Amino acid sequence: MGSRRVQVETMPFYAYTAIDGSGRVVKSTMEADSEQLVLSKLRDMSLHVTDIRQVRAAAAQKQAKGKIKPRSLVVFSRQFATMVDAGIPLLRCLEILSSQSKDPVLKQSLETIALDVKSGLSLAEAMAKHPNVFNKLYINMIRAAELGGILDKILDRLSGFLEYEAEVRGKIKSAMMYPTLVLVFSVVMLFALFSFVLPKFKEIFTGMNVELPPVTAALFGFGDFMQAYWWMILLGAAGAFFGVKMWARTPTGRYRLDYLKLRAPIVGELVLKLSVARFSRTFGTLISSGVPMLRSLEIVGETLGNVVLSSAIDTTRTSIREGQKLSQPLQASGLFPSMVTCMIDVGEESGRLSEMLTKVGDFYDAEVETTIKGLTSMIEPMLIIFMGVVVGFIAVSVMTPVFTIVNSVD
Repeated sequence: MGSRRVQVETMPFYAYTAIDGSGRVVKSTMEADSEQLVLSKLRDMSLHVTDIRQVRAAAAQKQAKGKIKPRSLVVFSRQFATMVDAGIPLLRCLEILSSQSKDPVLKQSLETIALDVKSGLSLAEAMAKHPNVFNKLYINMIRAAELGGILDKILDRLSGFLEYEAEVRGKIKSAMMYPTLVLVFSVVMLFALFSFVLPKFKEIFTGMNVELPPVTAALFGFGDFMQAYWWMILLGAAGAFFGVKMWARTPTGRYRLDYLKLRAPIVGELVLKLSVARFSRTFGTLISSGVPMLRSLEIVGETLGNVVLSSAIDTTRTSIREGQKLSQPLQASGLFPSMVTCMIDVGEESGRLSEMLTKVGDFYDAEVETTIKGLTSMIEPMLIIFMGVVVGFIAVSVMTPVFTIVNSVD
């Protein structure tokens, strides 16, 4: 009996170039049954078509590729909220924002979104076609805003949320900048010492037939190895780096690495606080915007960036479906601090869950800032002490044969 191949028919894509009423050139694609239907829809949008051709689906999906700058999305959200609050029609807002956007990815996406909205899609549906620009958190909040008729308030809340996230990331980067530079400088200096300075001393001692102490001989041997096989060291480091990255792409590797991040000394505490702060703020923002709890938990689990915590969130969703309170499975996971689960429990009982989550987010954001300051203040002297010990060891190892030469002369 022959097997039958089932083919799913999809509508073709058409790429077009058109001119709108203001004389601006618009380039985009549209999915339709025929070219005539595309032309009819574009005429209804008051667009004059100058070029149209059928393209493959893959080619149509290549538009607006790339990553958007976080700051561009923050500025867009703030401007969008202000314009909607001022009573400017939605389509006019999108056209103005797309024309003045300097981010090429955002600009192209907004042009396509405006056309999709003109053709009858909701704003959330149009944005959902651009996951590289608008994540699930953004799209679901826009969907809730459209259903509740509070688009200006939700956009304002989104812009505030994105601004705060960008501010936290900026603080972390600036706090870690100095220790990173010190570490890089230390590695470069050690490489230069072992590759160029120590071989010169070895030539001097060899020419004078000085008997080297075991420590000095071992140090010179390591310097010879680095000078001869420096490429092997760099290749090994690069191989280890990319090997870990490849392992992290597997489900097992990703889970184990995320678990190690949470349990690592000192750094694990910072990672947990960052994750709890993001969980509380994102969850609270979604709940207060009218997104259902189960859907909010699903979005939060996807945006946390840690598989171990995401698994705990999935278990929590299952427990809630079975009738348990939100705080119970979170506490049972052993990952969330007791203060967090207690605050959530109080919020559930009092009907002020979003408010309690916001308070937890504020508390842990302050804790993250304090932890980062403490971590950087500890890392800096540790790096300096490490460099002092290494350089002192090298100096003593090199000077010991010099003292031997001086004593033999006396």
